Amino acid sequence: MRFSINIPNFGDFADARTVASVAAAAEQEGWDALFLWDHVVHDKETRRGQPFGDPWMLLTAAALATSTLKLGTLVTAVPRRRPEHLARQVATLDALSGGRVIFGAGLGGPIQDEFGSFGEPTDPVVLAERLDESLGLLDRYWSGNPVDHNGKHYQARDVTLLPATVQQPRPPVWLAAVWPNRRPVRRAARWDGIAPLFKNATHGVVPAAEDVRDVVSYTRKSGAGEKFDFVVGGRTPGDPARARDLIAPLAEAGATWWDERQLSTTSDIDRLEPTLRRISQGPPRGVD
Repeated sequence: MRFSINIPNFGDFADARTVASVAAAAEQEGWDALFLWDHVVHDKETRRGQPFGDPWMLLTAAALATSTLKLGTLVTAVPRRRPEHLARQVATLDALSGGRVIFGAGLGGPIQDEFGSFGEPTDPVVLAERLDESLGLLDRYWSGNPVDHNGKHYQARDVTLLPATVQQPRPPVWLAAVWPNRRPVRRAARWDGIAPLFKNATHGVVPAAEDVRDVVSYTRKSGAGEKFDFVVGGRTPGDPARARDLIAPLAEAGATWWDERQLSTTSDIDRLEPTLRRISQGPPRGVD
């Protein structure tokens, strides 16, 4: 099992220098990756007055401060971004980092605040169509080969986006899903990994092993390959033995990554000090 740190792109973490310091600390303490959220306003009532940073700028600072740490988003709100621009952002970061990008993708939300506030479509069906079409285009853009595309939502006429990503055929693509919704899991099975949330476990709450086992089983039945990643997360105590006791059943159920998160229901979610404190305690190694 591998271990990552998860932070939002608002509050203390809206500042690129702060994110760079988090990334450097995580690498020094033996964590495997740093993942950022991708929000513009998030929940407007809750986050009103808070600063937000662009995740790709923040991850650039993190890349410059590290040499081995994997970097990415959990998750990019793909339907509110132009695929050609997103392809260039990811490829540029992949080149800068020497091939350390993991691309997390999803619909994005809260839909009314993140999309409706700017006059964007809020129909989940339309957003899902955009997500699927964009993912197909990103895959082709990252190859460095010529692309022609005439789709329902996007067009490309004789374009070749260079350079191609360092990682070929592409950086790993992980899809978000909310279990027990099946359709997003089937979408994820076509790519390289899944980062499920659970309706009975809010952000930061350790999911039940039986729920993780169900996601793993259904994803495998939906066509996921042997090297497919299952990314689950929550908040664990700094004591390594207690943390291992929490995570070991999830690894046994099939999880391949543990994503360390603060509880979304507390003020710690976007504060630097508690995040650095947890980073300094190190990942709970020894979980197989």
